[in-house]
Amino acid sequence: MSSGGAFGYGPEGREDLWIAEGRPGPPLHIALTAPSRATVDAFHAAGLAAGGRDNGPPGLRERYHPEYYAAYVLDPDGNNVEAVHHGSHPQGF
Repeated sequence: MSSGGAFGYGPEGREDLWIAEGRPGPPLHIALTAPSRATVDAFHAAGLAAGGRDNGPPGLRERYHPEYYAAYVLDPDGNNVEAVHHGSHPQGF
């Protein structure tokens, strides 16, 4: 699926991987669907432990939808890597 410069991979309406151009900021935004909030928390901790830089701690991002729970880590190249759990809400951008 394609949406405004973002590409989603997976079943229509339930994409597991999104890749988008960064605007402005990091050169690339990669979003991975996580099965739980605990997985998002673990992703963030592991990313920081591996040398990534915090770009948003785990938490709700209700501007996307009420159950959008995500965390962001910048990789060594400055790409923004996100783990997101959608709860029971249909995912997508």
